[in-house]
Amino acid sequence: MTLVKFMTSSKGRVARMSLGAILIALGQFVIKDSAGTIITVLALIPISGGIFDFCMIGAVLGYPFNGAKAREQLRQQQVEK
Repeated sequence: MTLVKFMTSSKGRVARMSLGAILIALGQFVIKDSAGTIITVLALIPISGGIFDFCMIGAVLGYPFNGAKAREQLRQQQVEK
């Protein structure tokens, strides 16, 4: 729950976009070749997740894929406690 709470927060979204940017730089300037291209393409997943507010980790852990809906479910769980 704590991981999903962080990943759906504003800081988590920025962290995902930053991780994606780091992976792009790593893939393009350090690894290069085919593996670098694959890493660069995969980096688009955390970047798009941050931009479009979806959380794949939340979906794997049983929360909604949509970040706003996941935050709402987390709020409801806090109220129930």
